[in-house]
Amino acid sequence: MDPPVILSLESAATIVDRALNEGRVRDLRPLCVAVLDAGGHLLVLKRDTDASALRPQIAMAKAAACIAMGFGGRELARRAKAAPEFFQMLNHMGQGALAPVVGGVLVRDASGRILGAAGASGETSENDEACLLAGVLAAELVADAG
Repeated sequence: MDPPVILSLESAATIVDRALNEGRVRDLRPLCVAVLDAGGHLLVLKRDTDASALRPQIAMAKAAACIAMGFGGRELARRAKAAPEFFQMLNHMGQGALAPVVGGVLVRDASGRILGAAGASGETSENDEACLLAGVLAAELVADAG
């Protein structure tokens, strides 16, 4: 029997810190980054001091959508565009806490197992995603953006 696969607090912190740093290096608007475990529970959330008020909720909703459906944000955005009623229903079932958009990534181990998800908010969705990719890479894990 394989041991349980978990996303460590240390890895989650690395993802968040590196993603925030990537935003600063790229001179992006202030970001907020959240990392959830495979069960959708918050492990780490940090926001730049000047990030606007709803950034934490948006970052968590991007990550939560990835966990809920098992796809990265890009794939979720494609599917939401093709089946808006289905995703509206999902968001209702998720009590409004799911954002199926670019800027959320699944976090996988080298064998492809889902360990959790990360979401970022504050910039364009593409820039949010780029910062997450840098963060997951820094944690020596695999980002699945969809």
